Amino acid sequence: MRIVMPVEQASSRGSIGASFGRSPFFLLYETETKESSFIENSALANPGGAGIKAAQLVVDQGVNAVLAPRCGENAAKVLQGAGIEIYKTSSRSIEKSIHSFVQGRLPLLEETHAGLSHHGAE
Repeated sequence: MRIVMPVEQASSRGSIGASFGRSPFFLLYETETKESSFIENSALANPGGAGIKAAQLVVDQGVNAVLAPRCGENAAKVLQGAGIEIYKTSSRSIEKSIHSFVQGRLPLLEETHAGLSHHGAE
């Protein structure tokens, strides 16, 4: 299974980003091979619609699931429309979040928020 997480740095020792659409990078992780790679969030600098553009970037990567502490309503619609499930992380640790996901201990993210342009959220 291929998962993605919004992250603050392009490093597996970094931390999960606080908001999906405004995180600088996305970590792509393959659960079977345990291989990871990073992609830059090209939507980060957009003054509006960053969540939607970030979600489309993720959809284009062919992922099955997103792990994030929060997600904007519009980004969630794009992800869910593509059949991608969003799981709520409670730890900022990438390693702990992956482990919790693989163990089936992350709940689905049920609440989204309205996106906010120019305020550091999507």
